[in-house]
Amino acid sequence: MTAIDLRPVRVSVSPARRLSQLMGGLALYGTSMAMMTRAGLGLSPWDVLHEGLAARTGLSFGTVVAIASVGVLALWIPLRQRPGLGTVMNVLVISVTVDLVRAVLPDQHALGWQIALLLGGVVLNAVATAVYVGARLGPGPRDGLMTGLAARNTWSVRTVRTCIELTVLAAGWFLGGTVGAGTVLYALAIGPLTQALLPHVTWRESR
Repeated sequence: MTAIDLRPVRVSVSPARRLSQLMGGLALYGTSMAMMTRAGLGLSPWDVLHEGLAARTGLSFGTVVAIASVGVLALWIPLRQRPGLGTVMNVLVISVTVDLVRAVLPDQHALGWQIALLLGGVVLNAVATAVYVGARLGPGPRDGLMTGLAARNTWSVRTVRTCIELTVLAAGWFLGGTVGAGTVLYALAIGPLTQALLPHVTWRESR
């Protein structure tokens, strides 16, 4: 399989197409997060942490996402990572969208609706990830932390990601975040789904 080039490209190249793709992907990502939180069957590791912090602080879920993102960006400084436009928009768009969708989407208590929201949320999250990453306008805060740590050490990206996600999952569970079947499903499905979708949505420079 041909490797997919995901290196950031300056925003002045094909801006209308790529900015639209970025914004759409980020909005879908925030929507997928809201769907999983309302399903109540378990969240992604980072969202377990976000939910736990929201419960302890009384802040909205989206506000916690934004604050946590800024905190993660601060960890980029010693790693000499440089944010792109996509990095900044990631913080703003996702945090606003997740709160807006949660405001109109109630918690679900019927198992059928919970499963539907969970499955839809996981699939939509993979689509959203492929779409916004494929715009090639800079990584999200958490992805940049992962690649930055891997670049500064001899660890693989997979090892770094596993360590980070286990750490935030444990912290989120301790704070009261929801860990369940959805957490396991997300961990197993998100990588393969995103990888399968990336070739279809990644922007490529015309030759």
